Amino acid sequence: MNLKAKIRGLKEHPLVQVLANNGGNPRTLVLIEPLWGIPYNLIAPFATLYMYTQGVTDVQIGLILSVTMVVQVFFSFFGGILADKLGRKFTTMMGDFFGWAMACLVWSVSHNFWLFLAAAVLNCFEQINQTAWYCLLIEDARPKDLVGLYTWVNIGGLVAIFFAPLSGLFVNSYSVVPVVRVLYLVFSLTMIAKTIITFKFCHETRQGKIRRAETRNVSVFQMLGEYRHLIPSLLHSRGVLKAVAVSVILYIVNIVNTNFFSLYVTQRLGLSENLLAVFPILNAAVMLIFMVGIQHRISVTKFRVPLWIGLALYGVAALLLIFSPANSVGFVFLYVFVSAVAAALVNPRKDALLQLNINPQERARLNALIMASTIALSSPFGYLAGWLSSVDRRLPFAVTLVLFVIAMLVICRVQEPQVEEKDA
Repeated sequence: MNLKAKIRGLKEHPLVQVLANNGGNPRTLVLIEPLWGIPYNLIAPFATLYMYTQGVTDVQIGLILSVTMVVQVFFSFFGGILADKLGRKFTTMMGDFFGWAMACLVWSVSHNFWLFLAAAVLNCFEQINQTAWYCLLIEDARPKDLVGLYTWVNIGGLVAIFFAPLSGLFVNSYSVVPVVRVLYLVFSLTMIAKTIITFKFCHETRQGKIRRAETRNVSVFQMLGEYRHLIPSLLHSRGVLKAVAVSVILYIVNIVNTNFFSLYVTQRLGLSENLLAVFPILNAAVMLIFMVGIQHRISVTKFRVPLWIGLALYGVAALLLIFSPANSVGFVFLYVFVSAVAAALVNPRKDALLQLNINPQERARLNALIMASTIALSSPFGYLAGWLSSVDRRLPFAVTLVLFVIAMLVICRVQEPQVEEKDA
Protein backbone atom coordinates (compact mmCIF):
# COMPACT_ATOMS: atom_id res chain seq x y z
CA MET A 1 0.00 0.00 0.00
CA ASN A 2 1.49 3.37 -1.06
CA LEU A 3 1.62 6.49 1.09
CA LYS A 4 -1.40 8.16 -0.56
CA ALA A 5 -3.53 5.09 0.01
CA LYS A 6 -2.47 4.96 3.66
CA ILE A 7 -3.33 8.63 4.14
CA ARG A 8 -6.70 8.10 2.43
CA GLY A 9 -7.37 5.11 4.65
CA LEU A 10 -6.47 7.13 7.73
CA LYS A 11 -8.88 9.91 6.72
CA GLU A 12 -11.64 7.34 6.31
CA HIS A 13 -11.07 5.85 9.78
CA PRO A 14 -14.32 6.17 11.80
CA LEU A 15 -12.60 8.06 14.62
CA VAL A 16 -11.15 10.60 12.19
CA GLN A 17 -14.60 10.99 10.64
CA VAL A 18 -16.03 11.76 14.08
CA LEU A 19 -13.74 14.80 14.37
CA ALA A 20 -14.35 15.76 10.74
CA ASN A 21 -18.12 15.72 11.30
CA ASN A 22 -17.97 17.55 14.64
CA GLY A 23 -15.90 20.70 14.24
CA GLY A 24 -15.89 23.67 16.59
CA ASN A 25 -16.08 22.82 20.29
CA PRO A 26 -15.68 19.03 20.08
CA ARG A 27 -12.60 19.24 17.88
CA THR A 28 -11.00 22.05 19.90
CA LEU A 29 -11.61 20.39 23.26
CA VAL A 30 -10.28 17.05 22.03
CA LEU A 31 -7.12 18.61 20.56
CA ILE A 32 -6.23 20.62 23.68
CA GLU A 33 -6.94 17.79 26.12
CA PRO A 34 -3.22 16.83 26.23
CA LEU A 35 -2.52 20.19 27.91
CA TRP A 36 -4.26 18.66 30.91
CA GLY A 37 -3.36 15.04 30.21
CA ILE A 38 0.43 15.34 29.82
CA PRO A 39 1.24 17.01 33.15
CA TYR A 40 -1.49 15.07 34.98
CA ASN A 41 -0.09 11.73 33.86
CA LEU A 42 3.48 12.79 34.61
CA ILE A 43 2.40 13.49 38.19
CA ALA A 44 -0.27 10.84 38.81
CA PRO A 45 2.04 7.85 39.49
CA PHE A 46 3.90 9.85 42.13
CA ALA A 47 1.17 12.05 43.65
CA THR A 48 0.45 9.75 46.59
CA LEU A 49 4.16 9.07 47.20
CA TYR A 50 4.73 12.85 47.09
CA MET A 51 2.41 13.16 50.10
CA TYR A 52 3.58 9.95 51.79
CA THR A 53 7.26 10.93 51.50
CA GLN A 54 6.52 14.21 53.30
CA GLY A 55 4.92 12.48 56.27
CA VAL A 56 1.24 12.25 55.25
CA THR A 57 -0.05 8.87 56.45
CA ASP A 58 -2.40 6.39 54.72
CA VAL A 59 -5.28 7.45 56.96
CA GLN A 60 -4.60 11.15 56.33
CA ILE A 61 -4.55 10.51 52.57
CA GLY A 62 -7.92 8.79 52.91
CA LEU A 63 -9.20 11.68 55.06
CA ILE A 64 -8.15 14.22 52.41
CA LEU A 65 -10.07 12.20 49.81
CA SER A 66 -13.24 12.06 51.91
CA VAL A 67 -13.15 15.74 52.96
CA THR A 68 -12.60 16.94 49.42
CA MET A 69 -15.40 14.75 48.09
CA VAL A 70 -17.81 16.45 50.51
CA VAL A 71 -16.66 19.82 49.16
CA GLN A 72 -16.98 18.49 45.61
CA VAL A 73 -20.66 17.74 46.25
CA PHE A 74 -21.21 21.43 47.09
CA PHE A 75 -19.39 22.61 43.95
CA SER A 76 -21.14 20.03 41.78
CA PHE A 77 -24.59 21.30 42.75
CA PHE A 78 -23.64 24.83 41.77
CA GLY A 79 -21.77 23.67 38.66
CA GLY A 80 -24.98 23.01 36.74
CA ILE A 81 -26.50 26.32 37.82
CA LEU A 82 -23.40 28.28 36.80
CA ALA A 83 -23.24 26.44 33.47
CA ASP A 84 -26.80 27.64 32.78
CA LYS A 85 -26.39 31.23 34.05
CA LEU A 86 -22.84 31.99 32.90
CA GLY A 87 -22.70 29.67 29.91
CA ARG A 88 -20.81 26.45 29.25
CA LYS A 89 -17.71 28.19 27.89
CA PHE A 90 -17.10 30.68 30.73
CA THR A 91 -17.83 28.10 33.44
CA THR A 92 -15.36 25.68 31.83
CA MET A 93 -12.67 28.37 31.82
CA MET A 94 -13.34 29.30 35.45
CA GLY A 95 -13.08 25.68 36.61
CA ASP A 96 -9.85 25.11 34.70
CA PHE A 97 -8.24 28.24 36.10
CA PHE A 98 -9.16 27.93 39.78
CA GLY A 99 -9.53 24.15 39.98
CA TRP A 100 -6.27 23.27 38.25
CA ALA A 101 -3.99 26.25 37.58
CA MET A 102 -4.31 27.69 41.09
CA ALA A 103 -4.56 24.32 42.86
CA CYS A 104 -1.36 23.11 41.22
CA LEU A 105 0.47 26.21 42.46
CA VAL A 106 -0.46 25.26 46.02
CA TRP A 107 0.47 21.61 45.46
CA SER A 108 3.88 22.71 44.20
CA VAL A 109 4.73 24.21 47.60
CA SER A 110 2.85 21.76 49.86
CA HIS A 111 4.87 20.05 52.58
CA ASN A 112 2.34 19.01 55.26
CA PHE A 113 -1.18 17.63 55.71
CA TRP A 114 -2.88 21.04 55.88
CA LEU A 115 -1.33 22.41 52.68
CA PHE A 116 -2.18 19.19 50.81
CA LEU A 117 -5.74 19.47 52.11
CA ALA A 118 -5.92 23.13 51.01
CA ALA A 119 -4.70 22.25 47.51
CA ALA A 120 -7.19 19.38 47.26
CA VAL A 121 -10.06 21.64 48.36
CA LEU A 122 -9.02 24.26 45.80
CA ASN A 123 -8.97 21.49 43.19
CA CYS A 124 -12.66 20.97 43.99
CA PHE A 125 -13.36 24.04 41.81
CA GLU A 126 -12.70 21.61 38.96
CA GLN A 127 -16.14 20.13 39.69
CA ILE A 128 -17.67 23.42 38.53
CA ASN A 129 -16.34 22.86 35.03
CA GLN A 130 -17.01 19.12 34.83
CA THR A 131 -20.64 19.62 33.88
CA ALA A 132 -19.95 22.64 31.67
CA TRP A 133 -17.05 20.92 29.87
CA TYR A 134 -19.10 17.87 28.93
CA CYS A 135 -21.97 20.11 27.76
CA LEU A 136 -19.52 22.14 25.69
CA LEU A 137 -18.18 18.92 24.18
CA ILE A 138 -21.39 17.14 23.21
CA GLU A 139 -24.34 19.55 23.02
CA ASP A 140 -23.73 20.49 19.38
CA ALA A 141 -22.54 16.99 18.42
CA ARG A 142 -24.54 14.15 16.88
CA PRO A 143 -25.83 11.53 19.38
CA LYS A 144 -24.43 8.65 17.33
CA ASP A 145 -20.95 10.19 17.63
CA LEU A 146 -20.92 10.30 21.44
CA VAL A 147 -19.00 7.04 21.89
CA GLY A 148 -16.47 8.27 19.32
CA LEU A 149 -16.07 11.63 21.05
CA TYR A 150 -15.63 10.03 24.47
CA THR A 151 -13.12 7.68 22.85
CA TRP A 152 -11.18 10.70 21.59
CA VAL A 153 -11.24 12.23 25.08
CA ASN A 154 -9.71 9.02 26.42
CA ILE A 155 -7.15 8.95 23.60
CA GLY A 156 -6.13 12.54 24.38
CA GLY A 157 -5.26 11.51 27.91
CA LEU A 158 -3.63 8.26 26.83
CA VAL A 159 -1.24 9.88 24.35
CA ALA A 160 -0.05 12.10 27.18
CA ILE A 161 0.91 9.06 29.25
CA PHE A 162 3.81 8.30 26.91
CA PHE A 163 5.57 11.25 28.48
CA ALA A 164 5.47 9.46 31.85
CA PRO A 165 8.99 7.95 31.54
CA LEU A 166 10.38 11.46 31.81
CA SER A 167 9.07 11.80 35.34
CA GLY A 168 10.44 8.34 36.19
CA LEU A 169 13.89 9.33 34.94
CA PHE A 170 13.83 12.60 36.85
CA VAL A 171 12.65 10.89 40.04
CA ASN A 172 15.47 8.37 39.70
CA SER A 173 17.98 11.22 39.43
CA TYR A 174 16.59 13.81 41.84
CA SER A 175 14.02 11.98 44.09
CA VAL A 176 10.23 12.36 44.24
CA VAL A 177 9.65 15.64 46.06
CA PRO A 178 11.65 18.18 43.99
CA VAL A 179 10.57 16.60 40.69
CA VAL A 180 6.87 16.62 41.55
CA ARG A 181 7.10 20.22 42.78
CA VAL A 182 8.38 21.34 39.36
CA LEU A 183 5.79 19.22 37.54
CA TYR A 184 2.96 20.83 39.49
CA LEU A 185 4.30 24.25 38.51
CA VAL A 186 4.38 23.19 34.84
CA PHE A 187 0.85 21.82 35.22
CA SER A 188 -0.31 25.23 36.43
CA LEU A 189 1.15 26.93 33.35
CA THR A 190 -0.37 24.45 30.87
CA MET A 191 -3.81 24.91 32.43
CA ILE A 192 -3.51 28.68 32.05
CA ALA A 193 -2.73 28.07 28.37
CA LYS A 194 -5.72 25.73 28.08
CA THR A 195 -7.98 28.39 29.57
CA ILE A 196 -6.78 30.97 27.02
CA ILE A 197 -7.28 28.58 24.07
CA THR A 198 -10.79 27.71 25.26
CA PHE A 199 -11.60 31.43 25.38
CA LYS A 200 -10.28 32.06 21.85
CA PHE A 201 -11.49 29.03 19.89
CA CYS A 202 -14.61 27.66 21.61
CA HIS A 203 -18.13 29.09 21.34
CA GLU A 204 -21.23 28.85 23.47
CA THR A 205 -23.50 25.93 22.53
CA ARG A 206 -27.04 26.38 21.20
CA GLN A 207 -28.52 24.88 24.35
CA GLY A 208 -26.16 26.98 26.45
CA LYS A 209 -27.47 30.19 24.85
CA ILE A 210 -31.05 29.07 25.42
CA ARG A 211 -30.45 28.26 29.09
CA ARG A 212 -28.51 31.49 29.65
CA ALA A 213 -31.44 33.50 28.25
CA GLU A 214 -34.00 31.50 30.26
CA THR A 215 -32.11 31.97 33.54
CA ARG A 216 -31.00 35.58 33.08
CA ASN A 217 -33.56 36.94 35.58
CA VAL A 218 -33.66 33.85 37.81
CA SER A 219 -31.64 33.96 41.02
CA VAL A 220 -29.10 31.28 41.92
CA PHE A 221 -31.09 30.36 45.03
CA GLN A 222 -34.29 30.00 43.02
CA MET A 223 -32.50 27.71 40.57
CA LEU A 224 -31.07 25.75 43.48
CA GLY A 225 -34.61 25.31 44.81
CA GLU A 226 -35.72 23.93 41.44
CA TYR A 227 -33.61 20.84 42.14
CA ARG A 228 -36.55 19.60 44.21
CA HIS A 229 -38.43 19.14 40.93
CA LEU A 230 -35.48 17.61 39.10
CA ILE A 231 -34.66 15.04 41.78
CA PRO A 232 -38.01 13.17 41.50
CA SER A 233 -37.70 13.05 37.70
CA LEU A 234 -34.21 11.63 38.11
CA LEU A 235 -35.34 9.03 40.64
CA HIS A 236 -38.18 7.89 38.38
CA SER A 237 -35.86 7.23 35.44
CA ARG A 238 -34.64 3.66 35.77
CA GLY A 239 -32.24 4.04 32.86
CA VAL A 240 -30.52 7.01 34.48
CA LEU A 241 -30.39 5.34 37.90
CA LYS A 242 -28.71 2.25 36.47
CA ALA A 243 -26.20 4.35 34.55
CA VAL A 244 -25.51 6.39 37.70
CA ALA A 245 -25.03 3.21 39.75
CA VAL A 246 -22.32 2.02 37.36
CA SER A 247 -20.71 5.48 37.35
CA VAL A 248 -20.61 5.55 41.16
CA ILE A 249 -18.98 2.13 41.28
CA LEU A 250 -16.34 3.09 38.72
CA TYR A 251 -15.74 6.39 40.51
CA ILE A 252 -15.00 4.52 43.74
CA VAL A 253 -12.72 2.11 41.91
CA ASN A 254 -10.84 5.03 40.36
CA ILE A 255 -10.34 6.53 43.84
CA VAL A 256 -8.78 3.28 45.04
CA ASN A 257 -6.59 2.72 41.98
CA THR A 258 -5.40 6.33 41.71
CA ASN A 259 -4.46 6.71 45.36
CA PHE A 260 -3.41 3.25 46.54
CA PHE A 261 -2.01 1.32 43.56
CA SER A 262 1.41 2.98 43.85
CA LEU A 263 1.58 2.27 47.59
CA TYR A 264 0.48 -1.34 47.05
CA VAL A 265 3.05 -2.25 44.40
CA THR A 266 5.95 -0.44 46.11
CA GLN A 267 5.24 -1.06 49.80
CA ARG A 268 3.74 -4.58 49.66
CA LEU A 269 4.96 -6.11 46.40
CA GLY A 270 8.40 -4.52 46.73
CA LEU A 271 8.61 -3.13 43.18
CA SER A 272 10.84 -0.18 42.34
CA GLU A 273 9.37 3.33 42.34
CA ASN A 274 10.81 3.79 38.84
CA LEU A 275 8.32 1.21 37.51
CA LEU A 276 5.42 3.48 38.47
CA ALA A 277 6.06 5.47 35.29
CA VAL A 278 6.14 2.29 33.15
CA PHE A 279 2.74 0.87 34.14
CA PRO A 280 0.75 3.84 32.76
CA ILE A 281 2.60 3.52 29.44
CA LEU A 282 1.60 -0.12 29.05
CA ASN A 283 -1.96 0.79 30.01
CA ALA A 284 -2.03 3.62 27.45
CA ALA A 285 -0.49 1.51 24.67
CA VAL A 286 -3.03 -1.28 25.13
CA MET A 287 -5.96 1.14 25.30
CA LEU A 288 -4.80 3.06 22.22
CA ILE A 289 -4.38 -0.12 20.17
CA PHE A 290 -7.84 -1.25 21.25
CA MET A 291 -9.53 2.10 20.68
CA VAL A 292 -7.96 2.78 17.29
CA GLY A 293 -7.92 -0.76 15.92
CA ILE A 294 -10.92 -2.47 17.51
CA GLN A 295 -13.30 0.02 19.13
CA HIS A 296 -14.93 1.16 15.88
CA ARG A 297 -15.69 -2.45 14.94
CA ILE A 298 -18.04 -2.70 17.93
CA SER A 299 -21.48 -1.20 17.29
CA VAL A 300 -21.85 2.29 18.77
CA THR A 301 -25.51 1.49 19.52
CA LYS A 302 -24.73 -1.58 21.63
CA PHE A 303 -23.83 -1.04 25.27
CA ARG A 304 -24.82 -3.98 27.46
CA VAL A 305 -22.53 -6.73 26.17
CA PRO A 306 -19.35 -4.58 25.81
CA LEU A 307 -19.92 -3.06 29.27
CA TRP A 308 -20.51 -6.46 30.87
CA ILE A 309 -17.40 -7.95 29.29
CA GLY A 310 -15.35 -4.91 30.35
CA LEU A 311 -16.54 -5.17 33.95
CA ALA A 312 -15.78 -8.90 33.99
CA LEU A 313 -12.24 -8.14 32.80
CA TYR A 314 -11.92 -5.53 35.53
CA GLY A 315 -12.79 -8.25 38.05
CA VAL A 316 -10.16 -10.58 36.61
CA ALA A 317 -7.59 -7.78 36.83
CA ALA A 318 -8.43 -7.16 40.50
CA LEU A 319 -7.90 -10.86 41.26
CA LEU A 320 -4.53 -10.78 39.50
CA LEU A 321 -3.41 -7.83 41.62
CA ILE A 322 -4.68 -9.24 44.91
CA PHE A 323 -2.94 -12.59 44.41
CA SER A 324 0.23 -11.17 42.86
CA PRO A 325 3.35 -12.59 44.59
CA ALA A 326 5.93 -10.20 46.01
CA ASN A 327 8.51 -8.90 43.51
CA SER A 328 6.46 -10.33 40.61
CA VAL A 329 6.55 -7.68 37.88
CA GLY A 330 4.88 -10.09 35.43
CA PHE A 331 1.69 -10.35 37.48
CA VAL A 332 1.42 -6.57 37.73
CA PHE A 333 2.04 -6.15 34.00
CA LEU A 334 -0.72 -8.68 33.31
CA TYR A 335 -3.02 -6.77 35.66
CA VAL A 336 -2.32 -3.54 33.77
CA PHE A 337 -2.95 -5.23 30.39
CA VAL A 338 -6.30 -6.74 31.39
CA SER A 339 -7.53 -3.59 33.13
CA ALA A 340 -6.55 -1.50 30.07
CA VAL A 341 -8.74 -3.61 27.78
CA ALA A 342 -11.53 -3.34 30.33
CA ALA A 343 -11.18 0.45 30.49
CA ALA A 344 -11.24 0.75 26.69
CA LEU A 345 -14.55 -1.12 26.64
CA VAL A 346 -16.16 0.54 29.65
CA ASN A 347 -15.12 4.21 29.85
CA PRO A 348 -16.55 5.66 26.58
CA ARG A 349 -19.74 3.60 26.87
CA LYS A 350 -20.64 4.36 30.47
CA ASP A 351 -20.33 8.12 29.76
CA ALA A 352 -22.33 7.92 26.52
CA LEU A 353 -24.95 5.67 28.15
CA LEU A 354 -25.57 8.26 30.83
CA GLN A 355 -25.88 11.18 28.39
CA LEU A 356 -28.27 9.26 26.14
CA ASN A 357 -30.61 8.62 29.08
CA ILE A 358 -30.97 12.20 30.37
CA ASN A 359 -33.17 15.07 29.18
CA PRO A 360 -30.99 17.28 26.90
CA GLN A 361 -32.99 20.41 27.87
CA GLU A 362 -31.85 19.99 31.48
CA ARG A 363 -28.49 18.40 30.74
CA ALA A 364 -26.42 20.87 32.78
CA ARG A 365 -28.33 20.65 36.04
CA LEU A 366 -29.03 16.93 35.71
CA ASN A 367 -25.35 16.26 35.07
CA ALA A 368 -24.48 18.44 38.06
CA LEU A 369 -27.00 16.57 40.22
CA ILE A 370 -25.65 13.22 39.04
CA MET A 371 -22.05 14.27 39.66
CA ALA A 372 -22.92 15.55 43.13
CA SER A 373 -24.75 12.31 43.93
CA THR A 374 -21.84 10.25 42.61
CA ILE A 375 -19.34 12.08 44.77
CA ALA A 376 -21.61 12.03 47.84
CA LEU A 377 -22.17 8.29 47.58
CA SER A 378 -18.46 7.70 46.98
CA SER A 379 -17.12 10.03 49.69
CA PRO A 380 -17.01 7.51 52.57
CA PHE A 381 -14.87 5.18 50.47
CA GLY A 382 -11.88 7.53 50.46
CA TYR A 383 -11.41 7.24 54.20
CA LEU A 384 -12.49 3.57 54.17
CA ALA A 385 -9.92 2.72 51.50
CA GLY A 386 -7.21 4.54 53.47
CA TRP A 387 -8.10 2.66 56.65
CA LEU A 388 -8.27 -0.70 54.84
CA SER A 389 -4.90 0.02 53.21
CA SER A 390 -3.37 0.68 56.63
CA VAL A 391 -4.62 -2.75 57.79
CA ASP A 392 -3.69 -4.70 54.64
CA ARG A 393 -2.86 -3.07 51.33
CA ARG A 394 -4.79 -5.77 49.46
CA LEU A 395 -8.13 -4.94 51.09
CA PRO A 396 -9.04 -1.84 49.02
CA PHE A 397 -8.67 -3.92 45.85
CA ALA A 398 -10.78 -6.70 47.33
CA VAL A 399 -13.53 -4.09 47.76
CA THR A 400 -13.22 -3.14 44.08
CA LEU A 401 -13.69 -6.78 43.10
CA VAL A 402 -17.02 -6.88 44.96
CA LEU A 403 -18.05 -3.61 43.31
CA PHE A 404 -17.31 -4.97 39.83
CA VAL A 405 -19.61 -7.93 40.48
CA ILE A 406 -22.38 -5.56 41.58
CA ALA A 407 -21.87 -3.43 38.45
CA MET A 408 -22.14 -6.53 36.24
CA LEU A 409 -25.50 -7.37 37.84
CA VAL A 410 -26.71 -3.80 37.19
CA ILE A 411 -25.63 -3.91 33.53
CA CYS A 412 -27.63 -7.12 33.05
CA ARG A 413 -30.77 -5.04 33.66
CA VAL A 414 -29.85 -2.06 31.46
CA GLN A 415 -31.88 -1.48 28.30
CA GLU A 416 -30.11 -0.47 25.11
CA PRO A 417 -30.66 3.28 24.51
CA GLN A 418 -32.22 4.49 21.26
CA VAL A 419 -29.55 6.34 19.28
CA GLU A 420 -30.96 8.70 16.67
CA GLU A 421 -29.32 10.82 13.99
CA LYS A 422 -30.73 14.14 15.20
CA ASP A 423 -28.61 16.66 17.08
CA ALA A 424 -28.34 16.54 20.84
